[in-house]
Amino acid sequence: MSALQLFDKFPERTLATSVIVMKRLFLNSVSPLKYCSSSTAPNVLKPGDILNHSRIFSMSEVTEYSKLTHDYNPLHFDSECARNAGFTNTPIPGLLVASLFPRIIASHFPGAIYVKQTLEFRAPVFVGDRVIGEVQANNIRQLKDKFMVKFATTCLKDGGTVVTGGEAIAILPSLSVKEVDHM
Repeated sequence: MSALQLFDKFPERTLATSVIVMKRLFLNSVSPLKYCSSSTAPNVLKPGDILNHSRIFSMSEVTEYSKLTHDYNPLHFDSECARNAGFTNTPIPGLLVASLFPRIIASHFPGAIYVKQTLEFRAPVFVGDRVIGEVQANNIRQLKDKFMVKFATTCLKDGGTVVTGGEAIAILPSLSVKEVDHM
């Protein structure tokens, strides 16, 4: 049995519980990049700890993303196409929004290996929306000299609306949380 299969057997926090925690943090005026620890030991990742980053995506970033990925879906550029699909404006690609998750993990744990990500897109994000990406450590397993961590992943926009939810698994070189300057 692989390490991932063993890891998946352990109980995890439900997405509903994570959403409640995320909304509470959002309402408490989240800073651009923040580490919230449930532990008394500073700078060591523990289950329940939340790392987050907020940002506003621009149309030029959507264009650059499309060039890089060759994803030229007119839904993201053509207002009429977006309206015909039921949107009020052209939505930002969901994977661009979800790119906040590996950014958060890699910035706090340089050398982290992103192993797995599940995503559920729940609501659109538009240019100009402030989005908060959050990862919450749910399970931590030691693997020799590294650590496998399962994170609940959530993106919220102003007002606390969950736009993306899921889980990520990353292999971390250590549990020491690197403090990140506000960017």
